[in-house]
Amino acid sequence: MFTGIITDLGTVMDATQGAAAVRFRIGTAYDLKTVALGASISCNGCCLTVTDTGADWFAVDVSRETLDHTTLGDWIAGRRVNLERALKAGDELGGHIVSGHVDGVAAIESITPEEGSQRFVVAAPPALMRYIAPKGSVTLDGISLTVNAVKGDTFGVNIIPHTQAVTTFGALSSGSRVNMEIDVIARYVARILQPST
Repeated sequence: MFTGIITDLGTVMDATQGAAAVRFRIGTAYDLKTVALGASISCNGCCLTVTDTGADWFAVDVSRETLDHTTLGDWIAGRRVNLERALKAGDELGGHIVSGHVDGVAAIESITPEEGSQRFVVAAPPALMRYIAPKGSVTLDGISLTVNAVKGDTFGVNIIPHTQAVTTFGALSSGSRVNMEIDVIARYVARILQPST
């Protein structure tokens, strides 16, 4: 589990095709002595398992299923990546409960300045829009965000300068694709309200 509060901006160092998965090495400022093999790290919102470490990098193996249903299939060397280590009991829950299981890929429709922040309008997969509500939570590329407006198959979030500086959102533009995870509470409320079959 994660909180959607990014703690490092990593860099894809290389990608190697294996028999069943692609192995990415990700450069990081984390103290890798404190990262065990098998640990979970959220990488642009995807919960991935650490399979190897070096002095300033860790490796993850990514299956074809994940590559096909997230933006990880687009990763190349030099790509910046939002990172968050798994939540520990007693840690501050600064964002919201995030599982690291991507529900779909959304696209940035527009970015406009708005009173010191940037308003991002995001086009979401239509099947996910029923889970998006004004003032509710959503995770985009691993970042916990508050939804400010909902219209049709789009919703708006405001990104403050700090978030732009310490995450990949500072480099996004109209048309950029992002991993989207809906709020786990919204998921279960929708399930409870769904008529039984």
